[in-house]
Amino acid sequence: MVAMASSDPAQKPHAVCVPYPAQGHITPMLKVAKLLHARGFHVTFVLTEFNYARLLRSRGQAVFDACPGFDFTAIPDGLPPSDPDATQDIPALCRSTMTTCLPHLNAILARLNGPASGVPPVTCVLCDGVMSFAYDAAREIGVPCAGLWTASACGFMAYNHYKQLVEDGLVPLKDEAQLTDGYLDTVVDGVPGLCDGFQLRDFPNFIRTTDRDDILLNFLIRESGRMSLPDAVIINSFDDLEKPALDAMRAILPPVYTLGPLLLHVRRLVPAGSPLDVGVRSNLWKEQDGLIEWLDARPPRSVVYVNYGSITVMTNEQMLEFAWGLANSGYPFLWNVRPDLVKGDAAVLPPEFQAAIEGRGLLTTWCPQEVVIEHEAVGVFLTHSGWNSTLESLCAGVPMLSWPFFAEQQTNCRYKRTEWGVGMEIGGEVRRAEVAAMIREAMEGEKGEEMRHRAAEWKQKAALATLPGGPSETNLDGLIHVLQGKTGQAGK
Repeated sequence: MVAMASSDPAQKPHAVCVPYPAQGHITPMLKVAKLLHARGFHVTFVLTEFNYARLLRSRGQAVFDACPGFDFTAIPDGLPPSDPDATQDIPALCRSTMTTCLPHLNAILARLNGPASGVPPVTCVLCDGVMSFAYDAAREIGVPCAGLWTASACGFMAYNHYKQLVEDGLVPLKDEAQLTDGYLDTVVDGVPGLCDGFQLRDFPNFIRTTDRDDILLNFLIRESGRMSLPDAVIINSFDDLEKPALDAMRAILPPVYTLGPLLLHVRRLVPAGSPLDVGVRSNLWKEQDGLIEWLDARPPRSVVYVNYGSITVMTNEQMLEFAWGLANSGYPFLWNVRPDLVKGDAAVLPPEFQAAIEGRGLLTTWCPQEVVIEHEAVGVFLTHSGWNSTLESLCAGVPMLSWPFFAEQQTNCRYKRTEWGVGMEIGGEVRRAEVAAMIREAMEGEKGEEMRHRAAEWKQKAALATLPGGPSETNLDGLIHVLQGKTGQAGK
């Protein structure tokens, strides 16, 4: 075991954590920060000014003062003002963080290391794997750095193959007709760490462009390539789930430490009810009250939980098809409808839909998802297939219906269907009859029964990964060893 850090504040190790400024990236970084704090680190958590203001609105000032030795600070993101209650434009955010944030982070590190800071000197930097400018900041002050890959290992290996796809002439697309003419069914053999039969459509969707200069295509080529630069790589996964992809990562990257599933690891290491547990939270939207009581009134495995994450958007027509599919399925459902879920418009459903679901449908704005998925009333999760949502569902033993939207959600969806046996996919062209039929199959059909069985197996394996003395704890020991400037140990 790595020894706990000194109780002398001046001698405490000090980790500066820099997440990518979106909900799905802030959440896992905050969990890693909690693990380090629980092991004796002082933590400074760096948000953008935009998200600092959002967290203040959703959680109140108390979130910033909740836990001694866990501080928050903010840097500009370089973007003009935008809707204060919505995720910013992702391509613009990627371009801006890559080109404008380094000097601001350097200034924060200099301030924290100054004589008037009142905190221990910075001893290490943890940054999101797509905020690689922070590696440069860490090198400048001579401290170890670790990169947190917040998506799946299979997602990383798929991104890491982007450059090869371009060199092989498979990407970019010749024209937009290739989006629909079967070209995406092309099998790409020999991708290290990925399953057989992997198709172009299973790659993260930023390859679906006709523009070789597409910002997201090039951003991911750059950032996945720079994952070789930190002293350690952290990933929210476990070997039983993604061993081939993790082995492929370990073959080309610095030591890779699987600390996942982070939600179970944090739950074991951080005392329930402590300031770090209840006070330091990351939801950028205000959570709605009354959800658990609503679920308490429902029978076991009777409710469809629906949440498309923090970034996914859809057209009003797609939203209506999902809505009527849910209504026509006959099952009660809890649907998380963000204010910015519909592209360019408010998310509004017609009065006749509200009348059709009276007494069995609950529409919310945001919720404590980990708690909701684990409720015994939830029978299936209709999801965009983001990695946080995928792991939360696996840890709860809940099967999934997937409607992947962008990034590596397509990759996660493929694995859930064919490798892990816990999911079915809803086609890109959403049709209410298909949605209703798939819900019924998942809730009461033969396929649904098979998925529940497989999900229960993964729930058990996830729990085993985070037991005392298990691989997640051993890897946390190894990571701390590296962050304390000692010789790196191979991630397991």
